[in-house]
Amino acid sequence: MNHWSVSLSIARTHLLSKLKSTVTAALGVTFGIGAYITLVSFMTGLNTMLDDLILNQTPHIHIYNEIRASDKQPLDYLDGLKNDLKVISSVKPKRQPQKIRNALPLMEWLNTNPEVRGATPRVNSQVFYLSGSIEIGGNLTGIDAEQETVLSNFGDYVPQGDPSDLSGTSNNILLGAGLAEKLSLGVGDHVQLANISGELFLFKVVGIYQSGIAEIDNVQSFANLVNVQKVLGVPANHITDIHVKLNDINKATVMAEKIEELFTVSARDINEANAQYETGTSIRNLITYAVSITLLIVAGFGIYNILNMLIYEKMNDIAILKATGFTGRDVARIFLSQALIIGVTGGVIGLLIGYVLSALIDTLPFETEALPTISTYPVNHDPLFYLIGISFALLSTFLAGYLPSRKAGKIDPVQIIRGN
Repeated sequence: MNHWSVSLSIARTHLLSKLKSTVTAALGVTFGIGAYITLVSFMTGLNTMLDDLILNQTPHIHIYNEIRASDKQPLDYLDGLKNDLKVISSVKPKRQPQKIRNALPLMEWLNTNPEVRGATPRVNSQVFYLSGSIEIGGNLTGIDAEQETVLSNFGDYVPQGDPSDLSGTSNNILLGAGLAEKLSLGVGDHVQLANISGELFLFKVVGIYQSGIAEIDNVQSFANLVNVQKVLGVPANHITDIHVKLNDINKATVMAEKIEELFTVSARDINEANAQYETGTSIRNLITYAVSITLLIVAGFGIYNILNMLIYEKMNDIAILKATGFTGRDVARIFLSQALIIGVTGGVIGLLIGYVLSALIDTLPFETEALPTISTYPVNHDPLFYLIGISFALLSTFLAGYLPSRKAGKIDPVQIIRGN
């Protein structure tokens, strides 16, 4: 005799005879799994968006030439004054160029390093924007638009225009959203720039940049790296900043220290620049998974209680089964089969409901100035969530049915029959 086929047949009969209790138990699993899929997909989607807001605009390592006072003052070099009291006031940093020394060899070393995903050079300059009678001071940054788009999703912050238009030798520029509004300029218009020496340069607006931070959007603009070097009147090796993206962000601190040691530059890693990033991400993920798992555990307790009640209601059936030759193990298998049937049915329906709700949320309109290219709520449709959901449904229903099934297998049929 095929024990499992007989057990499943009897389990199905029991479940259908108590359809109300069966549906209630299955709904507990269904809503538990459905709520888990919906919550974890939505929350991880939001977490990813919030992380991207930081990671896209902050390099893993920022390399620059920091201006600071000399460690040793001229008096410190006089051996005859070593034991004397020296008082130096109003110390000023020495004049030094803002560009990174040995920038090109450093770029070559970074691009050949297997731990580096990519490195993008930048040139920052203070300029004046001139449009009619309006004159506004701001920042002009020279970039390699293609590399920035690949490494930092730069295009996500350009709601109007195309960053690739910065490539080439044409004097094209991306204006910050607030700056363009103040100057009453749009895509296709022209703006004059004046460098600190007063020289004028004419640029064509090919796009609008919007970071979501008003202080940046009111003064920031971007142009091709070569064109900004021309505005400054500097050679091609003049690079003020290098943004580095690593294959493993956790190695940022070690790599930054290595770069400082090898090339005598200032290198700030993302953990130093955004100390709250890792803490915020960890706390959000902890809350998301804690709430999600709690939903599944609550559903498991609901199944346990319903199966317990089902055993008390089926005492006579258990006695008859044992009296006709079924062993305690056979009876336990029947009730365990009931739990697994509830788990599979409720779990599959819960996955479908979770997917439908997640897809519905994914279509709801959502607008944020921080990410202007996002038009709907972010949802993470990771197949791993569905695998975890159905696995937990089966595991929780198995555990919820195990103890009641053992109890059913130990019931003495003689005592039940005598009681009747």
